[in-house]
Amino acid sequence: MFEIRSRAGRIVLQIVATALVVPYLFPLIVMVKGALAGEGVGNFRAVLGVPGFARFFVNSVIIAAAVIVLVYAVTMMAAFGFAKLHIRFREVYFWLLLACLTLPEVVLLAPLFATDTKLGLYDTYWAVILPLAALQVPFAVLLTRNFINSLPDELFEAARVDGANSFRGFRYLVIPLTRPIAAAVLIFTLVAAWNDYLMPLVFLQSPSLQTITLVPQFFVGEFSNDQTKILASAVITAIPEIVAYLSLQRLFERGLSAGAIK
Repeated sequence: MFEIRSRAGRIVLQIVATALVVPYLFPLIVMVKGALAGEGVGNFRAVLGVPGFARFFVNSVIIAAAVIVLVYAVTMMAAFGFAKLHIRFREVYFWLLLACLTLPEVVLLAPLFATDTKLGLYDTYWAVILPLAALQVPFAVLLTRNFINSLPDELFEAARVDGANSFRGFRYLVIPLTRPIAAAVLIFTLVAAWNDYLMPLVFLQSPSLQTITLVPQFFVGEFSNDQTKILASAVITAIPEIVAYLSLQRLFERGLSAGAIK
């Protein structure tokens, strides 16, 4: 870790850090200011009063939770295999998985629509959960594999000497030691699943299944476009993500920095 001892150096670093934060902070300030314009707090009351708002929120929680569980389970097992197990053509499989990062979400809509219709998944939670989880796994595996690579091989060798097989090593070594990177994966997956607009819009047609990201549609019509309430809905939508990040901030930062170093 680099350390700046001089006062002038710390001042310069503070100025640079502030300048880097401002471009990201400015849109948030504009969003909150716009949400309080016009009717003020009444904009938030109007959003909370949308018919079925509570159900939309619950649907988002269900989808986000299911995506997080799937991504965590698949990522941890795949990353452990790519990092510590001797698998034939391991690197080939890993790079094929990373190739999936090049696929934009919109390109997959047509094949996903045909697949969901044929399998009877259209207009169900799974039509959104499975594609969102699949899209998050490659990047999560990339981060987690690097983190697990940093774990000493001596730990796993000692476990094998004590009679532990690969599953027990995964359960008692990998799972407890990967909490920081698990927090990073959780935050990234939550943001992606919670904020996704396209998948629920295309694959969830029943009002009882729609998510909170579709709430702004209630304030946009042929003869109306209430931007203040749209911004208020965006603020409300962001609150769970902010709470989750603040709750896991330390683990998230540790996991993200460690996962970026091989």
